[in-house]
Amino acid sequence: MKKIIVLLILVLMAWGFVWVNNKWVQTTEYTIASPDLPEAFAGKKIVQVSDLHNATFGKGQSLLIKKVKAAKPDAIFLTGDLIDSNRYDLQASLTLVDALVEMSEVYFVIGNHEVAVNKIDEITEALEARGVKVLMNESVMWEQEGESLQIAGINDPLLDTSTLEDEFIRESLVEADMGDAFTLLLSHRPEMFNVYVEEGVDVVFAGHAHGGQIRIPGIGGLIAPGQGWFPQMTEGVFRKDSTQLVLSRGLGNSGFPLRVFNLPEIVVVTLEKE
Repeated sequence: MKKIIVLLILVLMAWGFVWVNNKWVQTTEYTIASPDLPEAFAGKKIVQVSDLHNATFGKGQSLLIKKVKAAKPDAIFLTGDLIDSNRYDLQASLTLVDALVEMSEVYFVIGNHEVAVNKIDEITEALEARGVKVLMNESVMWEQEGESLQIAGINDPLLDTSTLEDEFIRESLVEADMGDAFTLLLSHRPEMFNVYVEEGVDVVFAGHAHGGQIRIPGIGGLIAPGQGWFPQMTEGVFRKDSTQLVLSRGLGNSGFPLRVFNLPEIVVVTLEKE
């Protein structure tokens, strides 16, 4: 009898560990400061939601929606892989989007899974019908109190496997025609950081790395798409020259079904003038 009780306790503990690691959404807050930020945008909050991969967080995405709403976003950035190409379920993602568009303007760029599932038109049309601004090598202006900055988004390099990824990103940045305005760029790929730096992008919002999927305490992420084993970029804010990159650990999984020591997260960025 004691052995059965111990076994049940161990099973419950293991279930609890898995549930927390994959369903307990963490809010991570960063401040991004720049001397070039237009004054009217100081204090504005951006919520980044990345790599949902059709994961669900409570009935009707209630747990995730509550977290985003609590952040009181001035803008919401969806940085790719809203769906998962291995278990495509657009409606699960649209349930979240329906709530997000009620909170603020929502901006979206495709990730590699939107490309891989070969349903880009279906996905983007559904998002646009809900008022989401889909940015495919495009830029739009965000205006506040007579000042403005630029929000841009570029496509994922999986769209053209005949072109080297760094060249694809450069060409996409040129096509987005960002000009000289202070720019917030949505791009799924953090491993292209050096290209963003070379092109002088002000702030980049990226995902794709899944926080390293399995995080080893004291070491970091184990593996990330585009970076391989023991990746250097899995979460946080990276700075080089005048470019800053905000990297979300994301929310869901693809391939390996579990996150370990790697809580799903939304990222809240507060803009400040330096």
